[in-house]
Amino acid sequence: MIYLDNSASSFPKPRCVINAVDEAMRKYGANPGRSGHDMSIATAMKVAEVREKVAAFFGVKRSENVIFTGSCTQALNLAILGSYVEGGHVVCTTNDHNSVLRPLHELEAEGHISISIAKPKDNFRLTLEDIEPLVRPNTYMICVNHISNVDGMMTELEAIGEFCEQRCILFLVDGAQSAGHVKIDMTRSGIDLLALAPHKGLYALQGVGVLCFSPKAKLRPILFGGTGTESASLRQPLIAPEAFESGTVATPNILSLGAGLEYVKENFESINRRIEDLSTYLLYELQNLDGVITYTHPENSFGVISFNILDMPSSQVSDILNMKYKIASRSGLHCAPLKHKSLGTLEQGTVRLSLSGFTTFGEVQKTVKAIAKICEMAK
Repeated sequence: MIYLDNSASSFPKPRCVINAVDEAMRKYGANPGRSGHDMSIATAMKVAEVREKVAAFFGVKRSENVIFTGSCTQALNLAILGSYVEGGHVVCTTNDHNSVLRPLHELEAEGHISISIAKPKDNFRLTLEDIEPLVRPNTYMICVNHISNVDGMMTELEAIGEFCEQRCILFLVDGAQSAGHVKIDMTRSGIDLLALAPHKGLYALQGVGVLCFSPKAKLRPILFGGTGTESASLRQPLIAPEAFESGTVATPNILSLGAGLEYVKENFESINRRIEDLSTYLLYELQNLDGVITYTHPENSFGVISFNILDMPSSQVSDILNMKYKIASRSGLHCAPLKHKSLGTLEQGTVRLSLSGFTTFGEVQKTVKAIAKICEMAK
């Protein structure tokens, strides 16, 4: 199979990640932070090492401000539900995923907050100019998607981060698609809350998410239970990270993240040079096929390319790619309905091809040829 669904979850995984999971199952099987025996302590130390690696990689000042969750969705829910201000106002964007839109609209439906939605002026970048006119005196948070999972549109973080610092507004960044592809420094970019999906561009296993937060973000727990600390108290402790990690963390998944981070750190330039080159080539070839409509801007070469073929349902195109050509893609709305509404593809959806550092030029060539044949069939 030619696997071009890396924006959903990257595949294959590097050997070092597979080895880290194997080692976790053989040597670090205890519950970290719950017991005083040697294996529990050793496991807790390995988890702490990964926490420190994440903090260093993303410019988090204190490793305690790195929270492990079960997914990026859970991280975003913690960021939104754990920091909302009663009667406050939030600016989000048409690029946002339902992991942001749904908790925000839930809060709005319950009468806790109000929402404004920024729309980019063009299909190239989301900028401060798109957001600033919507800010109100009671705006307490601005949420942005760093790289769109639909068409790869990028958000200019630093200008928005500086604006948020000046206005004392929380800045939440959904880094699900950008982590591993673009260097992110929370401190330099003024980010207060950064949510990550390590199973994508960081090549970790599914089942672990990350929320990094700054001292400015006064988070409240949204999940309650055992933390291994203050166990005599019937109230949730408030000291990070334990306050936000009730229950047993997924040690093998977390250790896979540590290995994936090291892999990306060592190969960052070569990984992303390959993705950029292949993205540019793939988009160019698609734009030259009669009947293909592309939605990705040529300069947004982050391995996320969306297209349609005439008026064919995107699901039909994706099914043909899978069944006839053994090419894995993703069709539909990609859990980002406002993005598709802005693209005019709410009914048709789009076919998304997404690349990784393991994608080859030969695979991309075969994909272009397959799409060309589908175009001929659609005429």
